[in-house]
Amino acid sequence: MGSFYEFFAGGGMARAGLGEAWTCLFANDFDAKKGAAYRANWRGGEELVVEDIRKLDVDDMADSPDLVWGSFPCQDLSLAGAGAGLKGERSGTFYAFWDVIRALATQGRAPRLVAVENVCGALTSHGGGDFQAICKTFSEAGYRYGALVINADLFVPQSRPRLFVIGVRKDVDLPPDLTQSEPTEPFHTRALRRAVDGLPETVLSDLLWWRLPEPAPRQKIFADLIEEAPDSVDWHDPDQTRALLAMMSPVNREKVEAAKAMGRRVVGGVYRRTRFDEKGNKVQRAEVRFDDVAGCLRTPAGGSSRQIILVVEGQRVRSRLISARETARLMGLDDDYILPTRYNEAYHLTGDGVAAPVVRHLAHWLFEPLTAPEERLELQARAA
Repeated sequence: MGSFYEFFAGGGMARAGLGEAWTCLFANDFDAKKGAAYRANWRGGEELVVEDIRKLDVDDMADSPDLVWGSFPCQDLSLAGAGAGLKGERSGTFYAFWDVIRALATQGRAPRLVAVENVCGALTSHGGGDFQAICKTFSEAGYRYGALVINADLFVPQSRPRLFVIGVRKDVDLPPDLTQSEPTEPFHTRALRRAVDGLPETVLSDLLWWRLPEPAPRQKIFADLIEEAPDSVDWHDPDQTRALLAMMSPVNREKVEAAKAMGRRVVGGVYRRTRFDEKGNKVQRAEVRFDDVAGCLRTPAGGSSRQIILVVEGQRVRSRLISARETARLMGLDDDYILPTRYNEAYHLTGDGVAAPVVRHLAHWLFEPLTAPEERLELQARAA
């Protein structure tokens, strides 16, 4: 169907989403532990180079890819980051990524498509300046581009909204049914439209509004993904669960009581957060959601970043850390996906990744029509 390079590849979750019809020609990540997971899952991963992207040489990259994917680091753009934006050490690798694209172009190997993924904070960081810089980079490199905000909860029971900017080389014929004249929900959110309104005219001239159908309604809820006997974590003892419940505000304790009355097993995701009490003192609170969707997975840099699950079955309430396998399921990875044996490494791998079903949706509706137009025309002719 197509060929691709995957940068900031982690465990190859974009590759998992693209599927077997796509050929990976080159992959890169800086993290050796993630590289080990990549190689464990992708037949040895000989195409993977573990190195700082700034030190790569395009002469070492095979052939001419149809697509280059980059899930560049989000730390400087996220709400939890230091706010350095694209000038930060980690998120600033966005520019090194584009150095690779430009080097490929000088050799006549510019990809048809370039896709980047990051947190939605990229829309507003530095007063919208970082989003403008992203769009400007696409435009000046010779790409028309369009942005989409896609929440993984359309596909898996995890709240995980992410920004995707997808560019198509300006000399590529663009089928008219892949774009639309105006933005529409759910993928062109209000925040995205506000960010676009701030773009300069010179950059706005290359903007596209991608037409992306909504997926069929999701079939699984959070409770469907829970392991009864996980091998990566242990269930809390009753005292630990009581202590967790004691950390809840009255509003959150009411949520637990309501879950007890539902007459079915209910699974909630819990995060520990620092809040102010009625006297203005900082206190640690446990906050739970019972909407059948997990909270967004994050990297487990501190204990508060690790999601706890609360399983309520009538009057019985149990708790524990979310398991490594459950985090993989929340990213849309099959159970045969090989995870690191260390819990924190597995959590870091999944929490840093891109939800595979989102990539599959983009591939089906945008990437494949743009990289295999002959096959698309053939399918249309069969359907006629």
